Amino acid sequence: MVAAPHGLREIAAAFTESGTLDPGMAHVLARASFDTWASKVQAARGCAKPVRMAGSSTVVDSSGKIVSELSGSVFVPCKNRRAAVCESCSAHYAHDTFHLIRAGMAGGKGVPETVTGHLRVLATLTAPSFGKVHSRPVRNGRVRRCSCGELHSQYDDALGTAVDPSTYDYVGSVLWQAHAGELWRRFTIAVGRKLARALGIRAGELRDVMRLSYAKVAEYQRRGLIHFHAVVRIDGPDGPEGPRPPAAVTEDVLTAVMQAAAASVVVRTPESPAVGVLPLTWGEQVDVEPIATSEGTSEESDGGWHDRRVAGYVAKYATKGTRLTEGSDYRIRSAEHIEQLPVTEHHKQLMRTAWRLGGLAEFEELNLRKWAHMLGFRGHFLTKSRRYSTTFGEIRRTRAEYRLDEQREALGIADDEVLTVVNDWSMTGIGYLNDAERRLAAVFAELHLARRRLDGQDDSPG
Repeated sequence: MVAAPHGLREIAAAFTESGTLDPGMAHVLARASFDTWASKVQAARGCAKPVRMAGSSTVVDSSGKIVSELSGSVFVPCKNRRAAVCESCSAHYAHDTFHLIRAGMAGGKGVPETVTGHLRVLATLTAPSFGKVHSRPVRNGRVRRCSCGELHSQYDDALGTAVDPSTYDYVGSVLWQAHAGELWRRFTIAVGRKLARALGIRAGELRDVMRLSYAKVAEYQRRGLIHFHAVVRIDGPDGPEGPRPPAAVTEDVLTAVMQAAAASVVVRTPESPAVGVLPLTWGEQVDVEPIATSEGTSEESDGGWHDRRVAGYVAKYATKGTRLTEGSDYRIRSAEHIEQLPVTEHHKQLMRTAWRLGGLAEFEELNLRKWAHMLGFRGHFLTKSRRYSTTFGEIRRTRAEYRLDEQREALGIADDEVLTVVNDWSMTGIGYLNDAERRLAAVFAELHLARRRLDGQDDSPG
């Protein structure tokens, strides 16, 4: 029998010593199959809702000889990026995001280290105002009163909600969310055109002298609207490889160009008898800050941005959902479903609006009912340009190859031996069989993540 992984026996002992070992958990721990179950939980990193698979995996060498075989059942991580759904898989996603983002600033993973000499900035683009919301303004280190006259606590659920719901533009909010991706696309086009103008060339000639590479992540504000954080890098015509980018594109030039581009972009909604045609723009706040070459610089000591801090910052937001409640991270099934969610009235109204607009023919292509739980936002939380960095797929392939190499070494198989892996798996269910299993797995996940942080294996933010 396989011994229970280091950690799950500790968990059992801790529950026993604390006197919190309920009958259900005691039953799980007393099962003859506990060690096997514990090994599956460990392999899935304590995933909150693993996919249960049954079948076999066989490794065959070039002569047809079976060198390794696994059969039975396994747990496969759910791979959900949202921390509210699965903290373990979210942390794993954040770890990969950290390395993907940082490679585009510091090199590595197929990106040349010369990118450290390229101009890089962290840009933040926000949504415009659709009405006053409860806030907690801070000036000169002191918390000021909200426009409603109250002095809000930082934990006040009213923060981000409409001061006057009757005048708040919920329709504009939802339609802005639905078109945020198009606003970003037009923004990047506008930046390219304005950079070409700054260099004194035609827009069609820009690719001959430089490329704009980026990776961006969407973050929900408390009012329920997203804003984008983007790492933007100026490359030469061949991307991160080859000739350096033009020296004429300085930090000041790029900052001015990006701010002007954001101010110039407009997306108009489809004509609707119910709401007319709305012009959608970015908010007035467009921040562009330089990213220092590496850690240990004066910029870091002054609280500025360096590649590691930026990568952690972006990775953190890549794992967030709406950040309102766990319930809002699941799709809306009906208008009645919205009323059952434990969210504020403000956020319910955004969902109601998305559901109502989604039923209109002119907004059919926006799939607003499908994305009502995301308050109308239907874009990807993390996107990047093709030449910015490596890909999630490549990171995962590298990890799989590393594990295969470990298996080769354990079996005494030469590196040049051709191996074929034959998988035959089918899904038998999702999640754990009872609440006791879920709680034991959750505690293991917490212990697993804590150990990664203590061992320095987790570069992503906590």
